[in-house]
Amino acid sequence: MTIQILGPGCSNCHNLEKNAREAVQRLGIEADFQKVTDSDQIVEMGVMRTPGLAIDGKVQKFGKVLSTDEIAEVLQSQQG
Repeated sequence: MTIQILGPGCSNCHNLEKNAREAVQRLGIEADFQKVTDSDQIVEMGVMRTPGLAIDGKVQKFGKVLSTDEIAEVLQSQQG
């Protein structure tokens, strides 16, 4: 599983990544993390407001910092 954090690298992006890493650890799953900071690529993925969270190249949520619990729910829905 590849988790992408979409955004320019602002504090919200860092917080989203921190929460995503915590969710992955809590669930005991393996994931590679990528930061996507190129604005053209972010827009091509359909994200109009950052930060965004994508799993395996598919945007799940954007426009707010998801909590660890919210990210865990998204990750669990992707696994089953």
